[in-house]
Amino acid sequence: MRYLPIDNQLFVQNRHRLAPLLKSKSMVVVNANDIMPTNADGTMVFRQNNDLFYLTGVDQEETRLVLFPEHPDPKFREVLFLRETSELIEIWEGHKLTKAEAEQVTGIPQKQIYWTHQFEQIFGQMVFEAEFIYLNTNEHTRAGVEVQTRDARYIDTFRQKYPLHHLERLAPLMHYLRAIKQPQELPLIQTAIDITDKMFRRLLGFIKPGVWEYEIEAEMMHEFLLNRSRGAAYTPIIASGANACVLHYIDNSQQCQDGDVILLDIGAEYANYNADMTRSVPVNGRFTARQRAVYNAVLRVMKEATQMLRPGNLWDEYHREVGKVMESELIGLGLLDRTEVANQDPDAPLYKKYFMHGTSHFLGLDVHDVGNKYRKMEPGMVFTVEPGIYIREEKLGIRLENNVLITESGNIDLMANIPLEADEIEAMMN
Repeated sequence: MRYLPIDNQLFVQNRHRLAPLLKSKSMVVVNANDIMPTNADGTMVFRQNNDLFYLTGVDQEETRLVLFPEHPDPKFREVLFLRETSELIEIWEGHKLTKAEAEQVTGIPQKQIYWTHQFEQIFGQMVFEAEFIYLNTNEHTRAGVEVQTRDARYIDTFRQKYPLHHLERLAPLMHYLRAIKQPQELPLIQTAIDITDKMFRRLLGFIKPGVWEYEIEAEMMHEFLLNRSRGAAYTPIIASGANACVLHYIDNSQQCQDGDVILLDIGAEYANYNADMTRSVPVNGRFTARQRAVYNAVLRVMKEATQMLRPGNLWDEYHREVGKVMESELIGLGLLDRTEVANQDPDAPLYKKYFMHGTSHFLGLDVHDVGNKYRKMEPGMVFTVEPGIYIREEKLGIRLENNVLITESGNIDLMANIPLEADEIEAMMN
């Protein structure tokens, strides 16, 4: 892997934190992601199942973790299955984890690590002591159409082989655990953010009229790869002019014009953890008066929203309050009428015409990380803060986004060192 070794105590502790959440006589089975095909014999780059990574640190295909904290035999309380390598695999695909290396990565003793082809034999010795089996599914609230995952296939297989066991949902437990970042996780997120900082400073010296959005993307990737990142945490949005009013614009194929503002929604990945940053900068290095007014309005909303991210607050209430702040700014910009806002339908607020998405989401191993919006905000949670104003008739879209860690005494802006103020952006571009 490109990233530096991670202290395996993170994964040991994550498994120990999961165990008390299980019912008595319970097993957990978590599978690696598939290697996804493209066409013919092509494949996509492998990306590990984040729950498996969270519990093991293993970043390799064909891996399976089985936990059974109450098994009478201690050697069956944590069991890892790995793909057995060979000289042929070594020649064609490269090195795979040995059992000794897997012990160093996971903290699971070698005597409890087996090859994947031994799964049925070992699992059969374990499963009949269990009553409840926790299996994994993608239960993210924004999950869309999916291919059938290895986890989903295993659910079907398990039901056929062991129809009288009781299946339980692992996802809610993982959402609960992963929402609070452990001390060892925060430096990994911060490294992704620091790489993003380096990238953005590079772009400020590169952007000018006439460059193409994809050329900016190339500069971005150069800096990411140079700093041990696998690449972008998500498909980058590099949207100049009117493109910035398309929330998920990813073509990155237009030429940047003098006088336009370009919206950059780009963050680095590091060790499977993610940064999520958005900046909006003038292509020619100088905001017009109108562009600056809209920019500063978004920045004020961002700063007020950031202050609202503190322990005890609730997601929906937070977003309602941010909406009120945005209403005031849009009235100030002449985009909304104060009287019409006073008489609006509260279920269809007028500000949604210019700010139609949420302000914050969980951040971590997933960019839109798992968590429960009905759970009060707690220390250790990491959120984005990303208000925006999109004025299609003016071909102007401005969004600003930082990543914030909630603490006992308030919060910490993990992106505080990344240029944000309009004057700072202009100074660095000129």
